[in-house]
Amino acid sequence: MADSRITRSEGLGASSPAPAVTRAAAVLEALAESPSGRLTLSDLSRELGIPKSSTSNLLLALEEARLITRQGADFGLGRKLVELGAAYLSRLDEVQEFYKYCEQAPTLSGETVRIAMLDGDHVIYLARYEGHPAVRLTSNIGDKMPVSLCSVGKALLAQLHDHDIDAMFPDGMELPVMTPNSLRTAEELKAQITTIRKQGFAFEDEESTVGVVCLAVPVPTHGAHGPSLGLSVTALKATYSEEQGALMVKELKELAPLPGESDGLMQCRTSQSSDFE
Repeated sequence: MADSRITRSEGLGASSPAPAVTRAAAVLEALAESPSGRLTLSDLSRELGIPKSSTSNLLLALEEARLITRQGADFGLGRKLVELGAAYLSRLDEVQEFYKYCEQAPTLSGETVRIAMLDGDHVIYLARYEGHPAVRLTSNIGDKMPVSLCSVGKALLAQLHDHDIDAMFPDGMELPVMTPNSLRTAEELKAQITTIRKQGFAFEDEESTVGVVCLAVPVPTHGAHGPSLGLSVTALKATYSEEQGALMVKELKELAPLPGESDGLMQCRTSQSSDFE
């Protein structure tokens, strides 16, 4: 992991018109990816592949901006990042409507529901509504997950063109595995995408967390260049039924109607295309 970050940091810094900004972003990413959430000056210097003196200057500037905090010899992410993230989310109309709808929905109001954004071959969770009881063994706001391991990731992949999917997941490629049910090859993933396009929703059967199932649909959003968003709902496998799943999918689709439909609270429909039938 360290080697990949060093290479990326040096590569971006070499071609960037503002290497200090690029390296500062690499510091934040390194801290975010650290298992403990904290790294020392020596750790960060090694991660970035730059001298300690240069790293120290970066850390001082980031600390003054409240983007990182210092505790003894360790550095961690600062609370300012929470403020910035909240400001970003507050300007996404889809996120605000998401919370409003979940509170009113007969089925989803009692479930754990999330909205996520496609980010390359991962999704990032932007919001999480917790019904009662909440399923707490699943991803939280800000978490990233490989698309092949979650229903919302597969629902968003199904909207892409086949040649884009082939470029991301060439035949023979091995996928990350978290449980015995996780998809293991690109071929398995593509087979599921075909099914998703036919049925109009994605289903995850204990593929990222044992004992948990998840259903998801995509959300067409603002403009052709808007973020690719998806909605998912999580349930415990032990109490899940097909009847419950049908109600969940129905309400998810009411929240995120397909292009051309006028009902639902998310009225930011656009000309963004969808392969869902």
